[in-house]
Amino acid sequence: MLALDMPDRRAAESVLSDLEGEVEWIKIGLQMYLACGGDFVRQTASRGFKIFLDLKLYDIPNTVASAIKSLANLPISMLTIHASGGREMMESALAAARESNPDLLLLGVTVLTSFDGDSLALTGVGRTPAEQVRILAKLAVDSGMRGLVCSPLEIEMLRKIIPAEVKLVTPGIRPAGADSNEQKRVMTPMMAKRAGADFIVVGRPILRAENPAAAARAIKEEIS
Repeated sequence: MLALDMPDRRAAESVLSDLEGEVEWIKIGLQMYLACGGDFVRQTASRGFKIFLDLKLYDIPNTVASAIKSLANLPISMLTIHASGGREMMESALAAARESNPDLLLLGVTVLTSFDGDSLALTGVGRTPAEQVRILAKLAVDSGMRGLVCSPLEIEMLRKIIPAEVKLVTPGIRPAGADSNEQKRVMTPMMAKRAGADFIVVGRPILRAENPAAAARAIKEEIS
């Protein structure tokens, strides 16, 4: 999955043109969605890409459910909500998705890859990131979620405790030698695949490459 985090629509469309036929999934995050709106989502889908809308919804249950219903007219296949929003929020979100977009896979975000133990502790959570991921993943699955977002470092642990059909989507993917930027819990594409990831999310190593298409092909070759 390409994390399409670009400064403006023109730059994003240029990258999409370069990557047609190379990348199947496009992750549209908060930056692009707020800047370009639903029309950009529709246009990207019309190019043949599958859309992962990464909004990380987190609010009271009714608000999150209403937000999901408001997205029903968009051609999206995956959408993120925060597992830390709790059981009631996740159950309400799932009910809204079943009503408005039955084919939509909701993904429960566990612990952001920008967190390590120290930064997590500053939020009042005394557990390690792995321990917090385990708790939130179990809560999400028990609430009915069938997809999770975690760092690649937690994949192997989660594969031992969650049903095999639960999809794991992993950001924090960096090819060997790439800058990790603000991501703290990272892994190479091949390592993530071997650990059991269903989808890997890659952004800057492709977007900032001199030849984005060649960078995408190199990652695909590595994991195949």
